[in-house]
Amino acid sequence: MRAFFGSMTGRVFIVLLLGIVASAALTQWLAVGERTRAIERYRDFHALERAEQLITTADVLPAASRPTYLRVAGRGTVKLERTDLAMAKALPPTDFSTILQQRVGPTITLGPLAERPLECDQPRTSRDFFAPSQWRGTCETMTVQLTDGEIMKLSVLPPRSPPPAQHSEWLAMLPFLLSIAGLAYLVTRMTVRPLRTLAQAAKDLGNDINHPPVVLSGAAEIRQASAAFNAMQARIRQHIQQRTEMLAAITHDLQTPLTRMRLRLEKVRDEELQQRLIDDLSAMQQMVKEGLDLARSMDSSETMQALDLDALLDSVCSDATDVGQSVELRGRAAMALMGRPLAIRRCLMNLIDNAVKYGHYAHVSVERLVGAARIRIRDGGPGIDQDQMARVFEPFYRVESSRSRASGGTGLGLTIARNIAEQHGGSVVLANHAEGGLEVTLVVPEYYAGR
Repeated sequence: MRAFFGSMTGRVFIVLLLGIVASAALTQWLAVGERTRAIERYRDFHALERAEQLITTADVLPAASRPTYLRVAGRGTVKLERTDLAMAKALPPTDFSTILQQRVGPTITLGPLAERPLECDQPRTSRDFFAPSQWRGTCETMTVQLTDGEIMKLSVLPPRSPPPAQHSEWLAMLPFLLSIAGLAYLVTRMTVRPLRTLAQAAKDLGNDINHPPVVLSGAAEIRQASAAFNAMQARIRQHIQQRTEMLAAITHDLQTPLTRMRLRLEKVRDEELQQRLIDDLSAMQQMVKEGLDLARSMDSSETMQALDLDALLDSVCSDATDVGQSVELRGRAAMALMGRPLAIRRCLMNLIDNAVKYGHYAHVSVERLVGAARIRIRDGGPGIDQDQMARVFEPFYRVESSRSRASGGTGLGLTIARNIAEQHGGSVVLANHAEGGLEVTLVVPEYYAGR
């Protein structure tokens, strides 16, 4: 769950959901407010009609019949009742009393009272979440002096509260919230899917520069971004190809003059000088050879195919043993690897050769992880200082203790191995083993058919 809300999909979903809920809540608040004002206006009009009816009817009835009429007619929220109060002093008329005075005529006198009914301030229950908690319409009392001089009190009270709901308001809103959440999720998927496609294309580009371009589909902006991504991929592929071809051409062309130099060195009379020059020339030829290997390691034109990792490791270790190297293989991965056969083989051979060259032997172990395989290659050498762990992957960089001609090497073996591993979505990590020696860990992803 944390991973979902931490992703862009989760963030867009939350922002969109909160935005829709906030907009719906604002719309509901405005609608409830307008409906409440309409109810208040209708209630005030009804109270005005009822008050006029009560007053005019009581005014034409004989004084003896009024108590019976008032007892029957005064059961609603507009009540007219007899009182012992004197006529109210001249208080400022209210809007309600002004309109009512115009309706009943000048023969009847109305006097607003300062007192406010207790019912006006009592909280009201409502089934609507945004409804006000108190009645905001007309709620007041006034004295009424009839034509014959009798004084009565008119009370205009709030309407009765509706009966309590049989179900929770939140339960009634649940389908609405679920539909909003579903809509937000669908919109989020439609929005994020093109970005996820571009992210996957970028990942595939890192593993295979010759991966097919992104299909142009979707909105105009997405098609434009996809087209820009495809153009970038083509430019990167062109630059890598040009650099690889240039490096391969240089290293290849250098082999011819180096061969001529070796032939001419045979004519040198001084045997000691001849041997030194031959050693230097051999080192140069080795550098040219590994430079060509480096160029090939950056070439991704070889076809990707499913490989049996156990069979590949067994073949590489057997070949190393056949040439006299001390190599031991343990464990099984029992998984397939999607890769370029020659490139993967070169990566493993470089790591094993490096272990044997500087550590006298190579103990190779393989184990299967979740979605990957981990290959450990341990040697018996002195290891590498911690501050040089990252630098040994730089082209032509060699640890100080390995700079003698007897050890051979040009500092390109680990660079080539890491290039090949990264092209296949893997990684190469170095560490000094607790029991001595250097341990190289190669992690490669598992291949799933149909994915």
